[in-house]
Amino acid sequence: MNNKKKQQYNILCDINDSSDVRALDRNQLSELSDEMRKFLIESVSQTGGHFGSNLGVVELTVALHHVFDTPRDRIIWDVGHQTYPHKILTGRKDKFCTIRQKDGLTPFPKRDESEYDAFGVGHSATSISAAVGMERANRDRRNSPHIVAVIGDGALTGGMAFEALNHAGDIESDVLVILNDNKMSISPNVGAMHKYLTRLISSKKFQHLRSSSKEVLSKKAPAVHEVARRAELGAKSMITPGLLFEELGFGYYGPIDGHDVEALVDVLHNVKNIKGPRLLHVITEKGRGYKYAKKDATSLHAVSPFCVKTGKKLEKKTKQQTFTDVFDTWINTKAKKDKKLHAITPAMCEGSGLKEFRENFSDRYHDVGIAEQHAVTFAAGLACENKKPVVAIYSTFLQRAYDQFIHDVALQNLNIMFAVDRAGIVGPDGATHAGSFDISFLRCVPNVIIAVPADLQESAKMLDVLYEHEGVTVVRYPRGGGADKLNKNDTAVKIGKGVILNKGKKVAIIAFGAMVERCVDIAKELDMTLVNMRFVKPLDENLIKELAKTHSSFITVEDNVVAGGAGSAVGEYVLNEGIDIKIKMLGLPDKFTIHGSRDEVLEDVGLSESKIKQNIKEWLSETN
Repeated sequence: MNNKKKQQYNILCDINDSSDVRALDRNQLSELSDEMRKFLIESVSQTGGHFGSNLGVVELTVALHHVFDTPRDRIIWDVGHQTYPHKILTGRKDKFCTIRQKDGLTPFPKRDESEYDAFGVGHSATSISAAVGMERANRDRRNSPHIVAVIGDGALTGGMAFEALNHAGDIESDVLVILNDNKMSISPNVGAMHKYLTRLISSKKFQHLRSSSKEVLSKKAPAVHEVARRAELGAKSMITPGLLFEELGFGYYGPIDGHDVEALVDVLHNVKNIKGPRLLHVITEKGRGYKYAKKDATSLHAVSPFCVKTGKKLEKKTKQQTFTDVFDTWINTKAKKDKKLHAITPAMCEGSGLKEFRENFSDRYHDVGIAEQHAVTFAAGLACENKKPVVAIYSTFLQRAYDQFIHDVALQNLNIMFAVDRAGIVGPDGATHAGSFDISFLRCVPNVIIAVPADLQESAKMLDVLYEHEGVTVVRYPRGGGADKLNKNDTAVKIGKGVILNKGKKVAIIAFGAMVERCVDIAKELDMTLVNMRFVKPLDENLIKELAKTHSSFITVEDNVVAGGAGSAVGEYVLNEGIDIKIKMLGLPDKFTIHGSRDEVLEDVGLSESKIKQNIKEWLSETN
């Protein structure tokens, strides 16, 4: 930090790793927390990133690194939306201005970035499973490390978390689970678990127990502490019979104020040394310390650069219509005409374009929480009873429900549409959120139709056509906007039929989805045929066969991994038919993508317009 920063951050400027946090006096922790929150607001306003949940977890992060001997003791963070304070306190403060940028800090915990990142995450509900595995691996070690899983931000709506809780309780795993309860995921939490916790916290009797538990748990005498603990738990059981976490074999502590850092330190010191599975219930406030984030926790969950004084975005660009906007308009229009249509989202209402649908058709809107597996099989149940479910889901999250997609949907050939958003490269969120694999893992499944719109108007048409089809359909589209209309002839969309956008000689570029637009000028400049294939499955085999008669080479272009992707589908057909033609496949390489802006990542993987043209020229010069 420069001198100006050092004057602004009296304590934080001297924090270089967690040992510096442990060296602080207890009465300095509150000031450090205030400085941390100020640093977060200042930094994220310039870089963008996850915001509200990080503001809410500041005191808890400070307390954890003050009490536990990290990195020897393991702290496993769930989701990763709440790890900015953790990064700041563990040697990455001076690089924090690079977060989510190319060659900068990753937006989520990553093992090869820091020894303090005990487990890499990006999707939710994984922390407890990882913690139990680490505890089992270390159980025979003398002075084994403490294992702490911090789960929150809606992750307890994921079934995997309960599988891990059940296992940990059964084997009496020596883990501490901290439930960071802020009553929000990205969209507001839903479900019985959320309602149960809210009722628990808001009851007058439990509020009394909450204040008394802080006093009880901070006692130094172990015998007194144990007697008081048992009495407290007995009292809780009378208020809430069959307390869920205790029924799963966990000792339950709390709830306590997650913004009282000294109380947190007291409680953590005590529960740290209790053996067996323990759950500490901590109440935090999403957006704490910044009024605009508190006022609108959903939209300020993740932000682009903004003005600290007003909370408004710095860039006032003319809003470009996105593929998500097209879906938003389409599903509301279609729902007015067809009362069988039901929309399903796994906690991504705003991101998937369902906010208006939720308001207009609340009885047919289903937010199932961060529970993708349940979302897909829930849709299957609706379809079995003659409803028409539309599952709006990000590509990266559909990965989590692959078995349900195959076994519960495709095998039964149910009438369900999947609107797969954020396909291909998403940018700053990096590899954990990239939609790199959906074509590969979907096209090998029987009974599935996969459409890949090249422009906004085509996207609306495909949604219409595939919705009317009886069976399993997928419309796959990228994050952000695209061309309004690439096909001047306005050809009707027919399942399994592609269209030629430019007629050229010798070489045919067979492009899929978002990559079509990037190939338009290349095809014209190099006098090549450009095909918008429109469908990955079924493939337009007749068009491929006809093109092979007049062209010597095919070049396939897609924003999915090459392995098993759309280009592979073309290659398989050509090989099986014995067609003698050269093929070059361009797509995502066999590695996890970097983080950065979408254009930077596409450039890095060779899918910018200039890199596509360069690769085509180089390949043709080598093969001619």
